[in-house]
Amino acid sequence: MSDLFDLIVIGGGPGGYVAALRASQLGMNVALVESTHMGGVCLNWGCIPTKALLRSADLYHTLHHLKDYGLSAENPSFDLPSVVKRSRGVATRMGRGVAHLLKKAKVSTFDGRAQLAGRQGDAHKVAVMKDGQKTAEIQAPHVILATGARARQLPGLETDGKHIWGAREAMTPDVLPKKLLVIGSGAIGVEFASFYRDLGCEVTIAEVADRIMVAEDPEISAQARKAFEKRGMTIHTNTKVGPLQKGEDSVSTTLETPDGTVDLTVDRVICAVGIVGNVEELGLEKTRAKVDRTHILTDEFCRTDEPGLYAIGDVAGAPWLAHKASHEGVICVEKISGRSPEPLHALNIPGCTYSHPQVASVGLSEEKARAAGYRVKVGRFPFLANGKAVAMGEPDGMTKTVFDAETGELLGAHMIGPEVTEMIQGYVIARTGELTEAELSETVFPHPTISETMHEAVLAAYEGALHI
Repeated sequence: MSDLFDLIVIGGGPGGYVAALRASQLGMNVALVESTHMGGVCLNWGCIPTKALLRSADLYHTLHHLKDYGLSAENPSFDLPSVVKRSRGVATRMGRGVAHLLKKAKVSTFDGRAQLAGRQGDAHKVAVMKDGQKTAEIQAPHVILATGARARQLPGLETDGKHIWGAREAMTPDVLPKKLLVIGSGAIGVEFASFYRDLGCEVTIAEVADRIMVAEDPEISAQARKAFEKRGMTIHTNTKVGPLQKGEDSVSTTLETPDGTVDLTVDRVICAVGIVGNVEELGLEKTRAKVDRTHILTDEFCRTDEPGLYAIGDVAGAPWLAHKASHEGVICVEKISGRSPEPLHALNIPGCTYSHPQVASVGLSEEKARAAGYRVKVGRFPFLANGKAVAMGEPDGMTKTVFDAETGELLGAHMIGPEVTEMIQGYVIARTGELTEAELSETVFPHPTISETMHEAVLAAYEGALHI
């Protein structure tokens, strides 16, 4: 195997492996270095296995409400090890699929950690390390860093793998806690809160900001809070969590809320307070690449200040989403190959949260659009007025649109309710294609579907909604 390649990709997550596959399609000789699992955190310990867990929990929740559908089942129950086993099996299967795709594409894979080891002429040298020993040294004129990120640790709230869980422990619990504290209400926090609540846990969410899901439109986050509380969660915002005191099989803390202090004792704690980029021990100090608050700075085509060195995905900054990483990988490789890809437009990247109810959005919130100086038209349509949602027994939801009143540009779209993560792509296509309210209003949406709320929310922005 030659040690000289056209491209070296460091990291086999959704950014790295997609970049490697696209480079192979474009005729490059590609090496990919991965130290742990092909597919990265997303496939092995994030996006995919958590959706398997949430599916099990959602079905279990539905079994307890069969009477609402004219059905019955005696004493529904679950087996936690089997639920976890299924989730791990899904991740394993998808990981094997990624390995197969790389093999099929003739991408050379190296097992180990990569370190930039200087240059030889126009080529970057990369050392592959395994168990402290160098197992290979490879070279390429182009190197893409796709090393991802890891959970942020805060003083007094550090995970220990037993009482205080990070995402991995939360995905593979050895016991089902009766009482659970989730610190942080971003996508990761509320997804785990939904999973454990649906299995019967008493769940408390503590959020330091003034509302949950701060990345979402305030109106949507308010509706999400109402829905979560309706399902039995306790939610504290504007709340600081005191140091965690571990007992033999419990954790105690004090929540400083706007209404006073709350003493809380739970069985387990899940910390979901953000991430930090994996920039250590890469050899970046030997390059011109700049790092700001654990993230590598890049331009619109993922280039760092070091010629031939690129960064994509979580290590390159927000939004920290797998589909953003994959798209950056494609853009980066196509630019390297001499093509003319469009730069990534961050406001066209959808965000999806797979809680119950689901939340999805793209573009600007109403609040941010107004702050940016737009005069806006806003449309809202409740799922309660949608026949399919009512027939499904899922009438709690809403679609909201935000338009530029002067041009008709769709500035943002925000959804909460069943399967909205599958529908948001319609608005993403509209933004990418630069469609206006005129084209969206004339689009025919199938009946009966929940997607009709998307049409009605467009019409509502221009005072033309038909079913409210």
